[in-house]
Amino acid sequence: MARLALLSVSNKTGVIDLARSLVEEFGFDIISSGGTAKTLKDAGIPVTKVSDYTGSPEILGGRVKTLHPRIHGGILARRDVEQDVADLADNQIRAIDLVVVNLYPFEETIAKPGVTLADAVEQIDIGGPAMLRASSKNYAHLTVLCNPDQYGEYLQELRQNGSASLEFRQKCALKGFLHTASYDNAIAAYLAGTQTEEFTISGTQIQSLRYGENPHQPAAWYQTGNKSTGWAAAIKLQGKELSYNNLVDLEAARRIIAEFTDSPAATIIKHTNPCGTAEAPNIFNAYQKAFNADSTSAFGGIVALNRPIDADTANELTKTFLECVVAPGCDEEAQEILTKKGNVRVLILPDLLTGPKETVKAIAGGFLVQSADDIIADPSQWQVVSERQPNSSDLAELLFAWKVCKHVKSNAIVITSDRTTLGVGAGQMNRVGSTKIALEQAGEKAQGAFLASDGFFPFDDTVRAAAAAGITAIVQPGGSLRDKDSIKAANELGLLMVVTGIRHFLH
Repeated sequence: MARLALLSVSNKTGVIDLARSLVEEFGFDIISSGGTAKTLKDAGIPVTKVSDYTGSPEILGGRVKTLHPRIHGGILARRDVEQDVADLADNQIRAIDLVVVNLYPFEETIAKPGVTLADAVEQIDIGGPAMLRASSKNYAHLTVLCNPDQYGEYLQELRQNGSASLEFRQKCALKGFLHTASYDNAIAAYLAGTQTEEFTISGTQIQSLRYGENPHQPAAWYQTGNKSTGWAAAIKLQGKELSYNNLVDLEAARRIIAEFTDSPAATIIKHTNPCGTAEAPNIFNAYQKAFNADSTSAFGGIVALNRPIDADTANELTKTFLECVVAPGCDEEAQEILTKKGNVRVLILPDLLTGPKETVKAIAGGFLVQSADDIIADPSQWQVVSERQPNSSDLAELLFAWKVCKHVKSNAIVITSDRTTLGVGAGQMNRVGSTKIALEQAGEKAQGAFLASDGFFPFDDTVRAAAAAGITAIVQPGGSLRDKDSIKAANELGLLMVVTGIRHFLH
């Protein structure tokens, strides 16, 4: 008797070619559910509808199609168990040798704007996961395929061996369970909404990385959710494969550049901290300003631009060694120029703004989850606490400094002028140390410059150090029991000080 294959797929990619090979090369009989059966029939491939095979019509608007003993009996039967074989014969059930299933596009549906709960619920597949789990459980006796990428390898198994090897079937079963786990996780996360009793995370491996932060640490890159978003959707125009550290730094660069939408902006990242960030009337000037802010640290950096790369900017980018460049676009002339630096990874990510909704950090015995720090700064909600009052230009510069400071490791101090970073103090054990580093880096340019701090000032020492270096305005979150001391010092020294009421620690 011919081998029997069950094909029931939402994603029809490659299914016609697979089915044709199964029938014409290997003599399979095929049964399929409604949509897949129509696709194969229209392509001239002999196929039996599941409803005709089971003798039971599709009901409830298609909600029940494959949930039937003739389907699941054929999938779950153990060919080496006498009673199972007898049950198949007694119930006129054929053993199924191949199950090809992928699931309703739940994640694609919930990613659409304006999707309703009812729309999402209708995309919760029932029969598909049941078949995937049953087939994966019984991998000792059949093969399950849940991704078009597997079709070619399966056909190659048949061509070489006449049937799929146990090793291949087990590998496919694992992929089946991972697929259903990821699918259920997406549904649970969507329905949970703001509930936090349980949190699960799963992803599909995109690639194995050479190593992690250091050569002795194995690492891999996984994609969660819709594969048309995030870094998996980036187009790499040139350069070497991305490393673990590249991806970590690229995400840090994306997060900071996402703060700037109104004007062309550039940032250069080293070890997740910005060494130079700037806004300007055009992207060429923005990159020049960001580079000149700290040209020493920019060497080997990660560059993010919020406007497409043009020829002039491309020429500037080739003047120093860079690890990666990411932008929402790149014109043809710029692409040609960038080939001079063939090892530089150049990525196009049209959507630089959309980031994760939560951040996850592993700890011993568990993990921590928090909502992303994606609050939008609103200067109209800030409080001016100094006697000196700001003008619109002052507020614009303080906003720029505040946006950058948000993405510097705590304790963070950022000094800026003319929408350009002059000094960055990051990750020090005390705020005075960060202030000293930032002021030393700014040097004489600190005269008349602006300072942002990610945390409040428990003492007035930072205010006095800033004023001594020539700083003229400060933005900080406020909230210290001794805020009055810092405000008093600002008034005594003639500084402008505003408090945001929002803190942006980054650990």
